[in-house]
Amino acid sequence: MRIGVVSDTHNNLRNVGHIVELFNAAKVDRVIHTGDITQAKTLDVFANLHAPMFGVFGNNDQELDALHAAVHRHGFQFAEPPLELIWHQRRILVVHDPLDFETALQSDHDLALHGHTHLQRIEQRDGQLLFNPGECAGHMKGLNAIGILDLDTLAPEILTF
Repeated sequence: MRIGVVSDTHNNLRNVGHIVELFNAAKVDRVIHTGDITQAKTLDVFANLHAPMFGVFGNNDQELDALHAAVHRHGFQFAEPPLELIWHQRRILVVHDPLDFETALQSDHDLALHGHTHLQRIEQRDGQLLFNPGECAGHMKGLNAIGILDLDTLAPEILTF
């Protein structure tokens, strides 16, 4: 199973449209957003994904009523962090702020995803992969990034655009 990981889109609709194209071309099975969507119209663009979307809300997701309505309208599954998922026999933890790992990350998590920092993180620690693909809401071509993870191998791939 291949999953797409995106964070901190901050309502950059042009980039989100490109992210949807990249995930669809990569034929990911599911997509996880690690927060800071910002506005519901961002989720309207993500509705063009060919894979189901899951995620958490971040500190800049202030318009929660509109975001919840868009999540419901598009059949997405979002929650306040932490979000726990078990996919492909992997236990996955999703938060926005990596400081939440202090209380939520457990030794039996295989994969821990976060956003918030806008910095790429690919860290193996005690048999776990801690992952943030990095910035994707910026305006500098070639410096935006999303991630794809193979849940069989936990091998990360970074796609820049």
